[in-house]
Order: sequence, then C-alpha cells, then structure tokens
Amino acid sequence: MSPGGQKLRILREKLGLTMRDVEATSSQIAQKHTNDEFAIPPSRLSDIETKGVVPSIYRLYSLAVIYRRDIKELLTWYGIDLNDVVADVDLAVPPRSHFSGALANISSVQMPVRSDPSFDPRRTSNFGRLVEQWGVVPMAYLEQFATREFTYGYIGSEDLTMYPILPPGSFVQVDESKNKVMDGGWRSEYERPIYFVETRTGHICCWCTISRDEVILQPHPLSPVAARSLKYPNQAEIIGQVVGVAMRLGVWRPVFDSSSGQKEPAALN
Repeated sequence: MSPGGQKLRILREKLGLTMRDVEATSSQIAQKHTNDEFAIPPSRLSDIETKGVVPSIYRLYSLAVIYRRDIKELLTWYGIDLNDVVADVDLAVPPRSHFSGALANISSVQMPVRSDPSFDPRRTSNFGRLVEQWGVVPMAYLEQFATREFTYGYIGSEDLTMYPILPPGSFVQVDESKNKVMDGGWRSEYERPIYFVETRTGHICCWCTISRDEVILQPHPLSPVAARSLKYPNQAEIIGQVVGVAMRLGVWRPVFDSSSGQKEPAALN
C-alpha cells in the first residue's frame, strides 16, 4: 500500500464515505465537465488505496473535491510539492525571453528569519555566514537562499568596486566550486568572471588576476576604487565565482566629489 493511497483511504473513512459514495459523486463531476476521466469506479478506487496505483490528474481533482482537501496537499502525498518549483525552475532554460508564471502559486519558502546582529550594511559581507536561522515564509523568490550548493554575498553600501555592474546593496550568489581564477576566454567585461574574495580586512567582489604568488583585485574601470595586489593565498582567499545577482535599479545618482573635481556615484539617502 502506497503512503498516498493509505492516506486517501484513512481520509475517506474519517469522512464516513463508502466507495460507492465516491463513485456517485465523481460521476456527477464527470457529467458536469462532460469528461468520464473524472469518474472513479470502486474497483479503481480500491486499486488506488491498496495497490499503489497513482490516480490520474482528473481523478485526483475529484478526490480533492469529494474529500474537501486542497489538491496541492494530495499531490504532496505522491511526492509532488509545488513549493519545489522554486528550486527546480532553473533546471529548464528556454532559449527565448518569456513571461514566467511558474512561481505564482508558491505558498511558502525557506528564507533567513534571524541574522547576526553584527551585520553592517556598509560593508561587503558573506551573507551565508550571517544567517543564524532559516524559517518558512511566503516569499517565493528567496527560496534559492536555502540551498547549500552556494553561498551568498552582500555588496556593502560603501563598496563601489564593481560599480556600475554590481551596485552597492546588491545580493550575489556565489558558486564555491568555481574558486579557481580563469585566465582569459571571455569576449567582453560582461562575460569576465567576477569573484567573491575574503581578505584580512573583509570581503570584496571583483575581477581577479593571479600573478605568481599574488592576486590582483581589479575593480570596474568606471569605479573610483583602485586596484590592489595581495599575497595569494595568504592574504586573500577566492571564495567562489559570482553566478547570480539581485539588485535594485534606479537608486543611484551622480554627486560632486570636491577632492577630485569629478562626479562620482553615491547612494541616495
């Protein structure tokens, strides 16, 4: 007996319904929708409850209606949790741009509910190390933060290293398996790998170049931050490559820098 079938039988018996009752009501549903697939004969219901037969989508709908349960709950009894769509949707990569409604009905996800109180939004940080507790909340697009395959970084409000590609306040997804600096192979700055680096003074998100026993931390050409060289790996550790980013748009404006006489990007307060 499958767990799903056993639960359906227990639910039916709790409601005081016989197999004939289910047959009669499902026949009415089938007649209303002019589709016999909604009907559930007693022999088929017996197979579902005792022999592990998986009900069709039509019969599962009838059972959800007759037993007064959410069809999403019945799906979980057969190993289909619609909340898993958030984690699985990235496995399919259609070649054309499109509108996605895959996450519209997600009810709950895992996301941080308690963080380290020492978190300073001005500094770039390894966000994964700051989360003290994960909890279930109804915010679907943050489900990816619960995965253990990646770590997550926060670009501090005062960190302009990769501006304007990665503006301050951005969240970055870091693949820790890609912690070896690539030497060429990209066609533009948008394809050049960006790395999340931990130094003795904190974290930094930047382009990297390895030269003998040194790593050069290279900012974006439009950034006011200067490049610097550190001993590798004693003074700098490559945590991984940035493979995803979440950012807000339209929250920056140029301000006058009296020291240089130039306009530099700064956060709106």
